[in-house]
Amino acid sequence: MSIRNPVAVLPTHEVTNTPPHMGDQDLWTSDLALREGITREGAAWAEPQMAAFGKAAGREDVLEQADQANRSGPELKPFDRYGMRVNQVSFHPSYHALQDLAVSNGLPNFAWNNAGAGGHVAHAALNYMLNQIEGGVLCPIAMTYAAIPTLKASPAIAEEWLPKLLSTKYDKRDIPVGEKTGAQMGMFMTEKQGGSDVRANTTRATRDGEGYRLTGHKFFCSAPMSDAFLTLAYAEAGLSCFLIPRFQPDGQRNGLFLQRLKDKLGNTSNASSEMELQNTWGLLVGPEGKGIKTIIEMVQGTRFYCAFGSAALMRQGLVQALHHTSHRSAFQKRLIDQPLMQNVLADLALESEAATTLSLRLGRAIDEGEAGNTEAAALARIGTAIGKYWICKRAPNHTYEAMECHGGPGYVEESIMPRLYREAPVNSIWEGSGNVICLDVLRALQRDPEAGVAFLNEVESARGGNAHFDKSLDDLKVALADTSDIELRARRMTEHMALVWQAALLVKHAPAPVSDAFCASRLGAPWSGSYGTLPTSVDCGAIVQRARGLS
Repeated sequence: MSIRNPVAVLPTHEVTNTPPHMGDQDLWTSDLALREGITREGAAWAEPQMAAFGKAAGREDVLEQADQANRSGPELKPFDRYGMRVNQVSFHPSYHALQDLAVSNGLPNFAWNNAGAGGHVAHAALNYMLNQIEGGVLCPIAMTYAAIPTLKASPAIAEEWLPKLLSTKYDKRDIPVGEKTGAQMGMFMTEKQGGSDVRANTTRATRDGEGYRLTGHKFFCSAPMSDAFLTLAYAEAGLSCFLIPRFQPDGQRNGLFLQRLKDKLGNTSNASSEMELQNTWGLLVGPEGKGIKTIIEMVQGTRFYCAFGSAALMRQGLVQALHHTSHRSAFQKRLIDQPLMQNVLADLALESEAATTLSLRLGRAIDEGEAGNTEAAALARIGTAIGKYWICKRAPNHTYEAMECHGGPGYVEESIMPRLYREAPVNSIWEGSGNVICLDVLRALQRDPEAGVAFLNEVESARGGNAHFDKSLDDLKVALADTSDIELRARRMTEHMALVWQAALLVKHAPAPVSDAFCASRLGAPWSGSYGTLPTSVDCGAIVQRARGLS
């Protein structure tokens, strides 16, 4: 809620030494790492839109809408008042306002409507800014973005659906897609008995004219009000990918039976459901028996969202911590000027900048891969898994540490920090939890020789810029060559690859205080992973000033 001119003089005391309300944020201008990355990674042409959206998404009333959408979460409406099945979910008006803000600014489809150099970089930046304020509304946005290349592989489906998915008009109406001005796409694959092991799925698909009929269940179906969904089911030739619309070709509702909504830890504005499929009509996407291969490109897209979404949470947590400590004093000195607090803030800033920098680099790899650069495409394949694992793993503790910088005021619901904290684990769990992702990295190294070569070429380009980096890169090469107990070491190896990649990017592109501090703390002496443990040689003040957008 917007608060103007609160009364500071109370009957028993005067309220002093408290930070002012933050008010509107400029999510673009204040973020030097983001601005520099946009230029460096080929999206400078999009700066005007970035600047405008950074102001629009950072408005205080948008933050209030995000709070409302989470306080008053979605409600399941399986039946209408006459007892007929409708399988709907109702949302607070603030949720729809946020969706309209996102869709009208191209967040689901900016990269596809602006194909070419920097398209995916700019796409990530737009979503990164809104994700700082509210992550739940971006679930259907992410799945819509990620579904588009999968649908392009089926021309007849693409002809019907792509114009709606590429629209910048948000249409919340629950009507057949042909009558809508814009549409959104969902995805659900997992079932109770298998989880990430989708080959254990039991949902079946049988031919019915030009389509199929599916029967089975799905255990975690987010954004169930999407206009269509991509899913997996067993057809005659094996596990296959299908598009299931909310409405059948004759205009009747499809057999998508919502059972209940999940009562989640966070991500509350976004509905996640359990669904049963009963004689549900669908269209085959890609060849029968090639369902995983068909849908994996969509999974790559949603994992990209997980990476920069977690980077966004870290950035906003840091922004909140910087604001609080800049206006709060203890022991005759502002918190931000206290040496130990400076160490904590600088460490948080390093983590945030490394996450943002790696996310934008991933965007450029995707852009270049789509332009035909095979090495970039290989880097994007393995790099998305590396980035998704590590950035998402670092977000929860980073958000907690930013909360701790506030003391008690960060632990109350009037602050954004509890909501950020509840949101922080979700990206690590969704779209492949930690073990699944690390095993994907191993598979990429073993089955896709180009991926390992592309990664090593990428990080080798920073050699000579920092002694800690050079040694860690040498150690990584030894670890990659060692095939003993490789599955047991998968997490450690993926973490090592992520840290070396982040360090390489910072060595090449960040100011020396940032890159030297990152390499010394993450790659130098034994590192606990806790924040506020930077070596005494680090220029914490310079790092904090950069994080505040002042250098």
